Amino acid sequence: MSLRWWASSKGTDFMRRGPEPHGPSCARRLRESGTERGHTTDEIARTIHAHCFVSPLRAQRLARGLTLAEAADRIRELVSDLEKAPRVTVEQLRLWETGGHQPIRSTVLVLAAFYGCSPGDLGLDETETVAAVALRAEPRHEHRAEVIAMPVTGERIPTAADHLSHRVDAARRALDRTLASATVTSNQLDHIDEMVLWASQEYISTPPALMLTRLLDLLAEVEGLAACRQPAAVQVRLSELTAMLSTLTADALMKLGDLTRSRSWYATARTAADDSGNAELRARVRAQAAMLPFYYGPIAQAVNLCREARVISGKARTSATHAFAAAAEARALAKLGAEAEADDALRYATKAFEQFGGDSADDAFAFPARRYLLYRSGTLTALGRTREARQAQEQALVLYQDKTGIDPALLRLEAAICYARDRSPDEAFQLAGATFLRMDPAHRTPIVEERAREVVEVLPPAIRTSRAARELLEIIELPPGRM
Repeated sequence: MSLRWWASSKGTDFMRRGPEPHGPSCARRLRESGTERGHTTDEIARTIHAHCFVSPLRAQRLARGLTLAEAADRIRELVSDLEKAPRVTVEQLRLWETGGHQPIRSTVLVLAAFYGCSPGDLGLDETETVAAVALRAEPRHEHRAEVIAMPVTGERIPTAADHLSHRVDAARRALDRTLASATVTSNQLDHIDEMVLWASQEYISTPPALMLTRLLDLLAEVEGLAACRQPAAVQVRLSELTAMLSTLTADALMKLGDLTRSRSWYATARTAADDSGNAELRARVRAQAAMLPFYYGPIAQAVNLCREARVISGKARTSATHAFAAAAEARALAKLGAEAEADDALRYATKAFEQFGGDSADDAFAFPARRYLLYRSGTLTALGRTREARQAQEQALVLYQDKTGIDPALLRLEAAICYARDRSPDEAFQLAGATFLRMDPAHRTPIVEERAREVVEVLPPAIRTSRAARELLEIIELPPGRM
């Protein structure tokens, strides 16, 4: 199944006018890429036609690397020995290629002979054909054409049934060629798999703004392959890769505070995951999308997304995604103040994680013990159970060790919130300020800023206006370069 959700973003005017044709440089890249992979000229032409939004006739020319002038010259040379040779000029060829004019029947067959295909392959009218073109090879691989008039006296005139049979056979042959064609080799797909895995590993410690450019480069490569017809197994894998990259893109935008674009990218990720049919991935994308309403509201939406993820992944109760969705649901319920439900969800998450056994992988889609402890800390901190929360924070920080990124900072800020809840404002302000100042400026995103402000917000109103509280808020507000 093709990935077509991008078309909806173009609006009704786009759908009415159709997409704009791509420039010759795009066709050149497709031609060079297809040649390297051993594709035939016809296969390259079909790829250019589908990808660049040009007519089949123009696609055949571009697949051969010919300009309009070169094609017109060679066609005239092809029919130079004919008495009534069709007149082919650059302007006529341009009109035929853009659909502004339909060539006469004898010219249609000359064009088909020149490109070595049927009129239907050129997107030209095949009905009421009264001529045929025969080619004979000349030295230096040049071609000449003879146009033979039909019907000859005494010969049977082709009937409508004959023409229909020809079209039926031609359609079957075209479909067979399409089903046998693919623009992605197994080596190329393996390479993209490796690049996406590398990106998900780098994502943990790379600042979101820098990571965003890398993700967009990978998305462009995957989208270019998915836009062409692929075998079902390849198309499924491309949809999976699109969902994974879109999820990371949405998460990076969320960290940067670009909520509208983040929400749109999460929607794209869900569409791609659903297109793949991979239940584990469908559930994971929804659980990850719950982070946006968890941090920015409405929190009830975060709970709903996590529950939806748990339902989808319910058949694989020992999976990383099922444990992750349950832990994220517990944290969201705790932030809502639903203590009993949060307790139930946390117990379920703990059991799911123990059954799952933890994840040894080290990438953005893994759910190792340190991430489980991060969510456990968030749940217990929101519920005000500071002693249990500190235990989770200490255990998690040992596992994070020297890893960069925002997770260790979030754990320390939650420890500061616990100090604030225990009426130890000096320790809370000191830990929060030190955590914020020691962070790489590129990681000081709006999510970290909001968590640091919570240190002040959980204190009694009288303490929120103290000198130490004001100093912490000033530190948060300062631009990174001023610290």
